[in-house]
Amino acid sequence: MDYDTYGSTAVELAIALANADLEPDDGVSRFLAAHDEWFTAGTSLELTASDAHKAAATARLVRAVALAESQPDVLTRLNELLALARPRPYATDHDGELHLHYARPDAPVLEQLTTTVAMGLSQVVVQHGWQRLGVCSAEGCDDVYVDTSRNASRRYCSNTCASRSTVAAYRARRKS
Repeated sequence: MDYDTYGSTAVELAIALANADLEPDDGVSRFLAAHDEWFTAGTSLELTASDAHKAAATARLVRAVALAESQPDVLTRLNELLALARPRPYATDHDGELHLHYARPDAPVLEQLTTTVAMGLSQVVVQHGWQRLGVCSAEGCDDVYVDTSRNASRRYCSNTCASRSTVAAYRARRKS
């Protein structure tokens, strides 16, 4: 699957947000600090408790989109996520390549995060189909992923989970 570079990394941010451990009091702050390259230089990464709760709600919505089992469910959940976005796209070449940013450069960090995640995820769903989103099939893993395989056959979030599942299945067959 081939999709635009900025959109692909924006959906990777969405997936990282959905898979992040945001529960500790500093979970959202740690996530923002780890992904600070997404935010306009000078943007404060400090959030109020209410904003941290909203960021966690955004993460849950991204996960809900991936968990949906039908196109109508995906559309409902995706539109709920998009309703939180405040898109104000602009073109930039700050990294040497022309591309779009989805949120205005002076937007607060929560608005930049929510808008980028919503727009990146929606681009993949609309351009490549809702079936490209999934949740890992490995036992004990519930990470969200985007299936970029040619034949849309991915079942695991990573090679590690795929290998662990293959070894477990092999060992179970050998026992019987």
